[in-house]
Amino acid sequence: MPADLAVIGLGHFGLPLAQAAVGAGIETIGYDTDPRHLIEPAGGCSPADVRRMLSAGFRTVTDPAELGRVRTAALCVPTPLGPDGSLDLTALGEAARTLAARMRPHTTVVLESSVQPGTTETFLRPLLEEGSGLRAGRDFHLAYSPGRVDPGNRTHGYANTPKVIGGLTPACTESAAAFYGRLTDKVVRARGPREAETVKVLETNFRHVNIALVNEMAVLCHDLGVDLWDVIRCAETKPFGFQAFRPGPGVGGHGVPLDPSCLPLSGRTPGHPLRMVGLAQEINTRMPQYVIQRCATLLNEHGKSARGARVLLLGITYKPDLADLESSPATEIARRLMDLGASVSYHDPYIADWRVHNQPVPRADSLYEAAANADLTVLLQHHRTYDLQGLAVKAQLLLDTRGATPAGAAHRL
Repeated sequence: MPADLAVIGLGHFGLPLAQAAVGAGIETIGYDTDPRHLIEPAGGCSPADVRRMLSAGFRTVTDPAELGRVRTAALCVPTPLGPDGSLDLTALGEAARTLAARMRPHTTVVLESSVQPGTTETFLRPLLEEGSGLRAGRDFHLAYSPGRVDPGNRTHGYANTPKVIGGLTPACTESAAAFYGRLTDKVVRARGPREAETVKVLETNFRHVNIALVNEMAVLCHDLGVDLWDVIRCAETKPFGFQAFRPGPGVGGHGVPLDPSCLPLSGRTPGHPLRMVGLAQEINTRMPQYVIQRCATLLNEHGKSARGARVLLLGITYKPDLADLESSPATEIARRLMDLGASVSYHDPYIADWRVHNQPVPRADSLYEAAANADLTVLLQHHRTYDLQGLAVKAQLLLDTRGATPAGAAHRL
């Protein structure tokens, strides 16, 4: 039977969109060539959420012909960084060709994947037009809407997070806005797809630049003997001109920092690249190595060498209370510790199996027992289930990279 919406790509952006659509009573199908996305759901959705969606009428399809029977198609496929540092649009190209071959007139197509400005018009539009024989803006509607998913956020969900829409034409914008207006409380209209695409670039870069700043402050404060966490606590009382960010062992997540002026789809080569973004990425990329240095120093101060040391990594996901390892700094930290000859184990209530260097990392069943036996315990992610005060008592040596333990109870980043 026909559906109102086809979500192509059921990953970090696609599954939450499908969940919101099903909750709003919209007939929705999901198309994904990777079946793991329903077994290991992303975007904050759980297997129970998927079961509820299926019982409410959500269907997953493998036949591309189903895509030609919908009114709206949302492209939410992954666009990871390639070896050259630019976004890999391979999956987006394949999804566009698959949709175009079945697309009917009057369909509304919305791209939600993270892309560089210009992608909707110069990459996606030609593929859809060539494959369908239809013309964007005349025979079908085409728009971009940046994905805004914050898994685990208990305050801002899909419905109360404003949705930005930028269409190829005013009619395209209105068609996409009419659809998203059924899912969200507020729709914000951008001037066009490039403006909407650049919104995503600005939002992602804002996060990375500010995390880089506070990561540098963490290193500085440690060198000065200043309690950074107390500095942040006081600074965030300022009611204007300041937003608090916290340091950590690195930056994980699905949003990658982009410098659009250095990418081919910008259409020209500007003379002023976003140097701040490149510097922020450099700073954040150094944080796992800084954590390793702190680990080695702490072990040395307590008469132990990193080689042969038993190190317990506590919380390995990129975000608290979420079973998502995307770009988590824990992987690089574990790899570097192993390269130093340390014996690494981990504890995380959300991750049952973890591999580093293509080898399984031992998982601790009893947190307190593992911390008591480890030469060093490193808190990489603060899950709500952790009793950090009790952990600080049991652990022989504790390094807290999240500032979550009581002052004086552990060594903090």
